[in-house]
Amino acid sequence: MKRTSGKYLAWASIAAGAGLTAYGVSRLTPRRSGDTRAALGGSRGINVLESVVINRPIEDLYRFWRNLENLPHFMRHLESVDKVTDTISRWRAKGPAGLDVEWDGEVYNDVKNKLIAWRSLEGADVVSAGSVNFDQEAAGRTRVTVHLQYSPPGGKLGAQIARLFGADAETEIRADLRRFKEMVESDVAARES
Repeated sequence: MKRTSGKYLAWASIAAGAGLTAYGVSRLTPRRSGDTRAALGGSRGINVLESVVINRPIEDLYRFWRNLENLPHFMRHLESVDKVTDTISRWRAKGPAGLDVEWDGEVYNDVKNKLIAWRSLEGADVVSAGSVNFDQEAAGRTRVTVHLQYSPPGGKLGAQIARLFGADAETEIRADLRRFKEMVESDVAARES
């Protein structure tokens, strides 16, 4: 019996190693596309929807988020976001094996205290689009909802392998929103002390 379970363990280890290798290779292979809608349309893109309720007014949260250079403060995978124009920014994120991933993004819809929508521009390493919505829950409480669509390197297989190891966008965005909530709520608590 021990031999059989050891054999299965060895095969499971080989499968996991192959999966990690496939994931690493897929993350190292840049994807470039000039048409965000074509790359993300139909069943091609991965969709992520996450939200959190924060004990802060909409105005504060929108203003903080709209200054895109603030995002690396709570999004751990981001190294920097640099403003190029009022609507264009240059993003740099940490990739696997120390590889940096860079792209230009455009805010194409901006409704003050309600919505910020963006998309990657031509030449992006990872084609993506998304939005963050701000909705009043109660006096001084705001629901922040992030909807992200992206076409991952390695396609859906790469996304599935990433999910197995907790490195998928859904897990990362959920953690980012939790850090954002903690950061902005603790900032209020610190100012009130």
